[in-house]
Amino acid sequence: MAAQGLLNSHGLRTQGFPSAEQFLQSRDGCKAGCLVLDMRLPGMSGLELQQELRVRGLAIPAIFVTAEPDTDLKLQTQILRCGAMAVLRKPFDPERLAQLVQAAFESQRQP
Repeated sequence: MAAQGLLNSHGLRTQGFPSAEQFLQSRDGCKAGCLVLDMRLPGMSGLELQQELRVRGLAIPAIFVTAEPDTDLKLQTQILRCGAMAVLRKPFDPERLAQLVQAAFESQRQP
């Protein structure tokens, strides 16, 4: 994933998962400081994963990237209501993604 390489180049340690289900089964998943989620994932969608994390009481900052058509902003509103920090439309500015991920980590460090 190009985003993973970009974030690594900014000194951020990343770990990719092939599906939302594998993320949920991972022991490392609940240790995540931030999630970069796509709406279209194999199996469970990024939005479904975000909703499942909320059900489980896990408040992991999430940034969504999507190419889904959303001219009326209903999808973006739905994603943000589920607790996402931001929604980036594809193609997105890679530097903006890095800034958002860094902000997510900083927000978790503050008391």
